[in-house]
Amino acid sequence: MTELQSETASPLAADWPLNPVQVRVWRGDRVESVHRGAWVVVDAGGRALAGDGEPEARVFARSTIKSLQALPLVETGAADRFGLGQRELALALASHNAEPCHTEPVAALLAKLELSASDLRCGAQVPGDPRTRRDLLGSGASPTALHNNCSGKHAGFLTLTRHLGADPASYLDPAGPTQTLVREAIADMCADRGRQLDHATDGCSAPTYHLSLRELATGFARVANPDGLAPERAAACRRMTAAVAAHPELIAGHHKRLCSDLARVTGGRLFPKIGAEGVYCIGEVGADRGLALKLDDGQARGLHALVLGLLERLGWLSTAELEALEAWRPGVLTNWAGLRVGHVEVVA
Repeated sequence: MTELQSETASPLAADWPLNPVQVRVWRGDRVESVHRGAWVVVDAGGRALAGDGEPEARVFARSTIKSLQALPLVETGAADRFGLGQRELALALASHNAEPCHTEPVAALLAKLELSASDLRCGAQVPGDPRTRRDLLGSGASPTALHNNCSGKHAGFLTLTRHLGADPASYLDPAGPTQTLVREAIADMCADRGRQLDHATDGCSAPTYHLSLRELATGFARVANPDGLAPERAAACRRMTAAVAAHPELIAGHHKRLCSDLARVTGGRLFPKIGAEGVYCIGEVGADRGLALKLDDGQARGLHALVLGLLERLGWLSTAELEALEAWRPGVLTNWAGLRVGHVEVVA
């Protein structure tokens, strides 16, 4: 049996659904590539309102669930005890570009905790922002864990860990006090506290969870529309959506980041979060609905096109908002000589 045959025959691989085509890439008048995937819109009760593909198939949530991971930070009083404002809360939800507006507040928070970048277990990463990357590497300096796009989330975890009186070195332990509270919050918001959530290790070394698209969409519908939640949970959700509305640039970056642009253009009405490998979730504040989608191939080209295409189809963006987001809409493909060679089409 070949290696490929062995992988295909795996019981885990066999669980992967054959989802419908969501995006086509044309070269001339022929389809050259396709992106398959699934998406679902639900209300805060988890009832499906629209969708395509298999919404019950489980995917790794990756960074989409940072808002859920941050709930215990607010609910336990840790954020208030250590003086976290809207900037720090936005960074706790961020997959940021490591611009100074991202790294400097994280460093300041760590200092307040009597910790440093060496206590972050996310690993060093080259900044995503081109100018910051050029300046850093041009100076001869090396990136640190502060530049990791998840450093804000990890600083939030460490804040919670300090508040709980636990060893900072334990903050990523799935069985430790910090991640136990995080896991329970995710289960509460997406599934139920009694369900055992499967987890694996994310790119930043934190646990990430295996959830269905319907469960992810439910979590986002509830974060954005928390009226039916317990008062403490609802207040925490409102603080997070308010933080993103106030500082959209902090959840991703100033340049060429869809999450920041969606939050900025809509004035915080959309609460978006991207995850690695083609996962994207959005809650619409005040509208009792959440969207979750996953492209099977995990590629950003198809993901960004599908997100904008779905938001337009679903009526979540006004004409003015669509115009402001024109750069993200699927369109013409050109080559290095500037010749039109094809286009990207959203099928969904």
